[in-house]
Amino acid sequence: MTSSFTPEIIDEINNRLKTANDAFNVAHPGESPERQPVHTVYGGAHIFKADTANKMGAAAAKHLRTYAPNFIDFAKMLELKGHEFLPDSMDEISSNNDQQRNEATIFAHTVYHRVLEKLEREPVEDFRIDFEDGYGNRPDEEEDNHAMLAAKEVAKGLASNSLPPFIGIRIKPLTEEQKIRCIRTLDLFITTLLENTTDQLPENFVVTLPKVTIPEQVTALVHLFEALESKTSLSSGSLKMELMIETPQSILDSHGNSALRTLVAAAHGRCVGAHFGVYDYTASTNITAEYQSITHPNCDFARHMMQVALGGTGIRLSDGATNIMPVGPHRPTQDKPLTKSQMAENKAVVYHAWRLNFNDILHSLKHGYYQGWDLHPSQFPLRYAAVYSFFLEGLATTSTRLKTFMGKAGQATLVGDVFDDAATGQALLNYFLRGISCGAITEQEAEATGLTLEEIRTRSFKKILQGRQS
Repeated sequence: MTSSFTPEIIDEINNRLKTANDAFNVAHPGESPERQPVHTVYGGAHIFKADTANKMGAAAAKHLRTYAPNFIDFAKMLELKGHEFLPDSMDEISSNNDQQRNEATIFAHTVYHRVLEKLEREPVEDFRIDFEDGYGNRPDEEEDNHAMLAAKEVAKGLASNSLPPFIGIRIKPLTEEQKIRCIRTLDLFITTLLENTTDQLPENFVVTLPKVTIPEQVTALVHLFEALESKTSLSSGSLKMELMIETPQSILDSHGNSALRTLVAAAHGRCVGAHFGVYDYTASTNITAEYQSITHPNCDFARHMMQVALGGTGIRLSDGATNIMPVGPHRPTQDKPLTKSQMAENKAVVYHAWRLNFNDILHSLKHGYYQGWDLHPSQFPLRYAAVYSFFLEGLATTSTRLKTFMGKAGQATLVGDVFDDAATGQALLNYFLRGISCGAITEQEAEATGLTLEEIRTRSFKKILQGRQS
């Protein structure tokens, strides 16, 4: 049968599609396989020190041991998987043939001790030195001084290897009221930092721009970055930013179109993340303080809009914070220890906040947000407990899925077919990469997928397939 399409028509359509498909693939490279921190800790610039992360870790570990001295107390309070099968105390732990109790014991023990190990090894994954809400409005001379002092402390931390694996600063917004102060702080901090590090930035350094509403604010920050790079020996493109999505105007622009892609495009490749601001966003949509929370439906809408607009672009998404701290109202002193009633009141307040923090984090994880904010060391144990239980609960099924998927992919390449579902394979692999990076999953546990450690460390499903094919 003679084709109805001439070679010229097919070539023309082929060329048009190639141009369009190539443009789409450039704009949507897929989810980045690079490590994403599970949280960002914010702290005022006026109190930041080179060893802040280590001190926070020690405080977090002390808090955990004070209110949950063993894994049974911890699991029951947070209602971890199988908590109902656990005994009431450590004294009742014994080897028996109750499979449900044994599985629950192993799970609770694993989560608790991996959290403790994390708090000792790497308590803070990402820290943002804050010149905005966590710092406030201060006299220019005072903020100038703090910008330079904080930069010198970062330089000390870089030299002593005490910085978290991710770090950066949050400047003030580029609004009419704050733009001059924002620019001055950025200049003083970056210039002072580079002077004290021989023009070296810490690894994974980023500048957070809050309350973004229009692309011109993003463009302005790009121009400031370019000026700083030309002034110093930083290579072009060294300075990166992340945007804070805190207003309805950041979701939809004045014409009713999605503003998110426009804001990211204005960064000219320098934007690496978009962070959702729960409390500013809910306040700007007229939600009263009593009902402002991560789980509010308004927040679910905004987060989903972020996922739809930025899906496949490689931009890392982060949720906000829970602003209820697990801190009791009573503090002991050297001369006056707490009474039994005061300790009981502290425990009640802390446990209530623990459950709230833990469930808020799980809400984010279940909605596909693997990063969030923490504001206080007492929140760290809940962050890691939620993340670890989330990954460990799905470990067996996801291992089976990836192992089966790898088999199908290998069969397709073996017979010469094109296996075009690499995005699903990378998503399954990313589950393990995220879990391994934060300490929830061990590399040995990931080997149950049939992958080798060498393959896992490539962080690329495509490279693994190419390696097996060759």
